[in-house]
Amino acid sequence: MSSVPEYDIIFAGGGTSACLIAGRLAASNAALRILVIEAGEHTRSLLSHLQPARYFSHLAPTSKTVSFHVAKPNPNVNNRSIVTPSGHCVGGGSSVNFSVYTRAAASDYDDWATKFDNAGWEFQDLLPLFKKTETYQVSPGEASHGYSGPLKVSLGGAYTDIGNHFLEAAGYDKGRPKADDFNDFSSGNAYSRFQKWIDERSGRRSDVAHAFIYDREHKDVNLKFVTGARVKRVIFENNRAVGMEYIRTSSSSNTNEDVLEERHVEVARASRLVVVSAGTFGSPQILERSGIGSADLLKKLGIEVQVDLPGVGENYQDHTTIFVPFRASEDAETLDGIFRGDSTDEEEHGTLWKEEGKGLLATNGIDAGGKLRPNAKELGELGPSFSERWKNFFENAPDKPVLCLECGSASISDTPPGKYFTIVSYVEYPISTGSVHISSAVDPEAPADFDAGFLSDPSDLAILKWGYKKSREIARRMRTYRGEYTPLHPKIFAPRPANTSSHPLSRLKLFFKRMFSSNPPSSPLSRLDGPTSPVDVDENDIEYTKEDDDEIEKFVRQFAETSWHSLGTCAMKPRDKGGVVDSRLNVYGVEGLKLSIAPQNVSANTYSTTLVIAEKAAVLIAEDLGLNLH
Repeated sequence: MSSVPEYDIIFAGGGTSACLIAGRLAASNAALRILVIEAGEHTRSLLSHLQPARYFSHLAPTSKTVSFHVAKPNPNVNNRSIVTPSGHCVGGGSSVNFSVYTRAAASDYDDWATKFDNAGWEFQDLLPLFKKTETYQVSPGEASHGYSGPLKVSLGGAYTDIGNHFLEAAGYDKGRPKADDFNDFSSGNAYSRFQKWIDERSGRRSDVAHAFIYDREHKDVNLKFVTGARVKRVIFENNRAVGMEYIRTSSSSNTNEDVLEERHVEVARASRLVVVSAGTFGSPQILERSGIGSADLLKKLGIEVQVDLPGVGENYQDHTTIFVPFRASEDAETLDGIFRGDSTDEEEHGTLWKEEGKGLLATNGIDAGGKLRPNAKELGELGPSFSERWKNFFENAPDKPVLCLECGSASISDTPPGKYFTIVSYVEYPISTGSVHISSAVDPEAPADFDAGFLSDPSDLAILKWGYKKSREIARRMRTYRGEYTPLHPKIFAPRPANTSSHPLSRLKLFFKRMFSSNPPSSPLSRLDGPTSPVDVDENDIEYTKEDDDEIEKFVRQFAETSWHSLGTCAMKPRDKGGVVDSRLNVYGVEGLKLSIAPQNVSANTYSTTLVIAEKAAVLIAEDLGLNLH
């Protein structure tokens, strides 16, 4: 019988957090033996990860680089099942996300410290760690940015005319300024350019897999990855985590538990620490299979209870989003051709990317946006469902935006071939929450019991209705505007084609079939109603009737989606408030087990927050184990 391999530290999951933490620890401690177990595969030097504009390919239904989590049907979104992808590769979300650089409000992190008793997590404690991670290439000497970190931040290798036209049109919104940088932790009500996690010199995506692992793997000889393997459970001895069981992933659809029991289980032991870093979906399920979670749930599945911790898997949060497509002029600079695999676009921009690190392959096409707080008139329009939330949460926190707009130079919706831009609206702090739990005590590949919880609170719905209206006002003032793609707008503007399938993954397949088809659909999909040229910047806002508002509400319920910003299911809170880990990231009730997920949402995508949590985790681990950390 072969001996069980032993390491100092084992990570369950090889995504953003694990790559950063393991990379930092290995770089500072050459003798430290580290194992990272990742369900996906390596991303080293693959163009689909290096070229920023390839991000859309990772959302294809056949993608092997993300996992698609299908939620329960939800009556608040017309009984649809929200499908939420998460990273499934070394580097995780950092290797497949849209490379959008967004940072949250400073007060978000202060809330973590004061509201949830997490000493050491105040914004001023975290600011040096935010700066430590990045090299900011946009402009020198900015106080909130770093200039010597491994991850590069720039405006990308191209800045589209659509981004410029968005900011130009947003000038009609007189109460909100244009900021040079609304990712300075304090700008909660402004329009600005969007920076990107792209190296301006090479035009490459700047991700943790390359920056912290691949670019120095010849030095970190004691850092080992096992890919294509899922952690089944954490092993405990005398209440201390001492290792993990894992199985090699299989393409088999056989989920018969008797068969799965016979699959070969491999074991690795950890002499010093076990870290569960499998993200919003993976981490709570690993804990539950390990006997940590709600005792009622665990007993129902026949799992021996290690720790009764009801907060595991609860508090699921996302930024509920609507994607609104508009037709663009034929001369507009868009990524539509690259998304559709147009050979001419790929050849032209591929050469430019390879030789100069420039062109549309060196960008994500998301060049501008807005962080918005409502004025007095808009507060009235948002209605009573939002007013209490405004007074209790937003009014005295001017750095907190209510709504985010992002303008992308392409269609990321089910549209026929052509040129488009998309304005994305998302709720910065939804009240609606959901949950993620295991559905099988045995199979780590079984789908999660997932409730996305979208739009259960009426204030979230009110914010998205406001987002639609604001998007439409800006879009119709943009010089590149050539009309609305009416099937994906509220019914009052044009008839919408019938939904061809109720199954969420079938809708994804239809979407990609249309995306890569050379034959545009027949009417009414290609029908155009209303003006197809921009209005004057000083044009009055559209007036909406009660019936119009009802149709916009129906539209939001039908088209609200994930923004891929999942967090919260293993929250850093006091145990009696639903917490799973303490402020040093120790899982309650056991020893030698760390894990980290945010307690409350933040006004940005989750990437920069994940990075700072990982930097903080590396510091805490080094302190606890008496290790060096450069």
